Amino acid sequence: MADQIYRRVDWRWAQNRAAPVTHGWKPEQGFLKNRWEGYNEALLLYILGLGSPNAPLPPESWRAWQRPQFTYDGYTYVHTVPPLFLHQYSHAWFDFRGVRDHHADYFENSVIATRAHRQFCLDLQKEFPGYSEDLWGITASDSVKGYVVWGGPPEIGPIDGTVVPSAAGGSLPFLPQATLRVLKNIRNRHGSEVWSRYGPVNAFNPLKKWYDTDVIAIDTGIILLMAENLRTGFVWNTFMKNPEAQSAMEKVGFHSA
Repeated sequence: MADQIYRRVDWRWAQNRAAPVTHGWKPEQGFLKNRWEGYNEALLLYILGLGSPNAPLPPESWRAWQRPQFTYDGYTYVHTVPPLFLHQYSHAWFDFRGVRDHHADYFENSVIATRAHRQFCLDLQKEFPGYSEDLWGITASDSVKGYVVWGGPPEIGPIDGTVVPSAAGGSLPFLPQATLRVLKNIRNRHGSEVWSRYGPVNAFNPLKKWYDTDVIAIDTGIILLMAENLRTGFVWNTFMKNPEAQSAMEKVGFHSA
């Protein structure tokens, strides 16, 4: 079914007469005004589009989105908006280890982004003493006030001391020891308040004694996928066997890093 859906997509139509892919289309209003023009989940989107066997994106679309560099505390990497998930989702399926295009080594970029994010949280310890080597990580999530698209660096939110398990869990292959340390601490120290039947809840705030009651599939999902990639590489190995994935990587010009 996934293969059938993928083959039905008309990627060139989705461009709506411009190089960057649009965010979507609605029958009531047509194409949405925004486009995938910055570094985020678009990495996955454009590679899938280029690899389409029926109506692929043109090769020049790979150059249609921006890859601005950002520096925090000596860490320089490709980055646009703060939420850490944008450095994770494309890596759940595509295996970028040891390869790069003429722009960047995207796996190493996510390693650096995770290190910068970890340091960002540690730098907030004075204001939020709950953050430590054993407990860090914030990304778009639930909060006391509802859904918040925060993360960092730079600060967005405003941050209130909330911890989001999928921030560390989604980065397991990038910083294994540091992220496993966080997840083990969440399980052992906070126990049943945070760890449910399906794994960690979406978010919690140890300073405010607030614990989410929801387990959100997309965030739990990135933890599961990245945990298996760290453990065995199974998801990467299986997905990269697809000829469409291989063709797309070739079209982009990925080569040994």
